[in-house]
Amino acid sequence: MSAPSHPTRAPGIWDVIVVGAGPAGATAARVAAENGCTTLLLERATIPRYKTCGGGLIGASLAALPPGLSLKVYDTARRFTFAHNGHKERTLDSSSPTCAMVYRSELDAALTEAAAAAGAEVRDGTALTTLEQRGDTVSVRTNRGDTLRARAVVGADGSASRVSRYVGVQCAQVDLALEVEVPVDERTADRWRGRALMEWGPLPGSFGWVFPKGDVCTAGVVAARGNPVALRAYKEDFLTRHGLIGPRPLHDTGHLTRCRRPDSPVARGRVLVAGDAAALVDHWSREGISYALRSGDLAGRAASRVVGADEPGARAAADDYGRRINDVLGAEMRASSSLMALFARNPALVHTALTRVPPAWHRLDAYIAGRTSVAGIMTTPLARTAAAVAGRLPASRRGSGRPGRVS
Repeated sequence: MSAPSHPTRAPGIWDVIVVGAGPAGATAARVAAENGCTTLLLERATIPRYKTCGGGLIGASLAALPPGLSLKVYDTARRFTFAHNGHKERTLDSSSPTCAMVYRSELDAALTEAAAAAGAEVRDGTALTTLEQRGDTVSVRTNRGDTLRARAVVGADGSASRVSRYVGVQCAQVDLALEVEVPVDERTADRWRGRALMEWGPLPGSFGWVFPKGDVCTAGVVAARGNPVALRAYKEDFLTRHGLIGPRPLHDTGHLTRCRRPDSPVARGRVLVAGDAAALVDHWSREGISYALRSGDLAGRAASRVVGADEPGARAAADDYGRRINDVLGAEMRASSSLMALFARNPALVHTALTRVPPAWHRLDAYIAGRTSVAGIMTTPLARTAAAVAGRLPASRRGSGRPGRVS
């Protein structure tokens, strides 16, 4: 790979500083380093670190991983069970099993090692506290009392990102996810092996999931932020029904997922954001790893162009990054927002379509395998018809179609 021409780095000035060593940040750091940039990757936690995440890698995520990445896959979902509020359960076979079950701690550590191998310097246990742009450099202050300077900064520091607030990212949807990682006995492990569960829940736009990982199951629920008591009650009911409430969990955590507004900025001057920090998450499934990996790649390339540019050139590179995000990932998010609106209005209709209308399942299966996108799903005649039918249903027909277990 040919490296772009960059100004000689003054003492104490990095070409690129990346904040956050998740999939977006580690990818941005690797790509910037591969493009000839002196790159510093900061992570506030000690690597490897736990991250609340289902850990299912769909086809788009697998395709975005660097070649030859050493990563242990604990299971691959060959069957998907769908249920509607604990009922109408049906299991469907995947035509090309793809969804790989991993631990985020191991994924992030592997991606960080790849960034280091490409030449990026990694400093964990180091958190950003403030940043400021002056002229052609950005100053970053850390919890260690250091002041670091760079020609470009990529913020990939999660959904509670400081860099996101600096850039001014705006959200259209904020959800709360509650998750556990539960050790399971051999009989339970056999029951879940090769099979993932998605259950449409009793709260608007909610669902629960179970992802198998050998002798551990990752399970959780998600719904719109604002009713944590009801969500916790749904979580307890969900885990109890699936026999995952008894063992002491390895982890029992929660976090917010955020979906950006279509007009939200992803850059401010020489500062870019990617992944969760840019609120790049699927509205319906709340899947974010594929968005993180792809936006991290785009951010690393854009940052390398910012480094070697004067101020007009840096603005042009940042603007081009925003256009690429909107054209590719933004299009997928707009489609997933439409799907989420349909699902929130009538989850029973979505469930019936997925489990009883073969073309609907085939499309979702193709999406999981990476052969199509949510935008590809929502442009089909079936999806357009379902959206039109849901929009004509009277209010009494909308929603779960059955009293929920959670009041």
